Amino acid sequence: MSASSLEGALDPPAKKLKLEEEGRKVIGTHNGTFHCDEALAVFLLKRTEAYGNADLTRTRDPAVLDTCSIVVDVGGVYDEAKQRFDHHQRGFEEVFGHGFTTKLSSAGLVYKHFGKEIIANRLRSSLDDAKVETLWLKLYKEYIEGIDGIDNGVSQYPTDIKPKYRVRTDVSSRVGFLNPAWNEPFDSTTVDAKFLQASSLVGEEFLSRLDYYGNAWLPARNLVAEALGRRQEADPSGKIILFEQFLPWKEHLFDLEANLAISESSQPIYVLYPDETAGNWRVQAVPAASDSFQSRKALPEVWRGLRDDILSEKSGIQGCIFVHASGFIGGNKTKEGALEMAKQALSM
Repeated sequence: MSASSLEGALDPPAKKLKLEEEGRKVIGTHNGTFHCDEALAVFLLKRTEAYGNADLTRTRDPAVLDTCSIVVDVGGVYDEAKQRFDHHQRGFEEVFGHGFTTKLSSAGLVYKHFGKEIIANRLRSSLDDAKVETLWLKLYKEYIEGIDGIDNGVSQYPTDIKPKYRVRTDVSSRVGFLNPAWNEPFDSTTVDAKFLQASSLVGEEFLSRLDYYGNAWLPARNLVAEALGRRQEADPSGKIILFEQFLPWKEHLFDLEANLAISESSQPIYVLYPDETAGNWRVQAVPAASDSFQSRKALPEVWRGLRDDILSEKSGIQGCIFVHASGFIGGNKTKEGALEMAKQALSM
């Protein structure tokens, strides 16, 4: 079977073995039909110091695999010391840990052992930087675990609920569709080229997710943590959080409350932030749970569905714009007005 770098050069096995003798490293995986997990595993390995310049061999020949520096998704062995990362063998039940229980595929195995290095390299941070650990767990939850679950045939739901429609736009499906069709050429050169295309597709999407979480999600989390820590400045009760800019806060707030073990009696009730476009301010009730339409304490019933001057007159607060009919959110023209709405709502 041929060997190749991720840049697409395809070399015969003899050349690959010669490269090994010269000190060049080789990543091994199986040939034939490919899947999302080994396509991502290879991409990730190419982002490590050890295998950044490695070539790629796609084969099922045990003799050739034995000469590879690292082997993923083939070979029937999981042994970090030997750099063997397969998950198909009987008795394999490895999981990511940290509360995750989905059995790992080759993508999850490589990410578990090399993910922090890859993230640190991308962020130009040290491995012991706290944000590396945070993003390592976040990327597993949001991206890698789904690939592990699909490849291992782990149902997303614990029951046999029949879905109302099919989803075939996930990254595992998109990688699968890159395999040649039954009536298209299936020679090694064609399939190897398709594999490199698949590896790039899933890998670039991984990097895009990492960049988003590192550059947008994590900074928002830090701002929520800061505002949560100084919430008594907005109101001595600590029940009101004030953000000076719009940002996604719900997911972070619930995570931080759990991490900090904030008791139910001390949890914030209302969040204030400027409107994204109009320059007005919003006061929003914190949901009872992250996915709930119920609020910890909705805005007063007597305000709900009212607008502008009528609402200002009813509440005695100048600059009111609206309160939603369900009471989960309201608006005011100024920060001071929104803060007064939240303070009054607490006592009503």
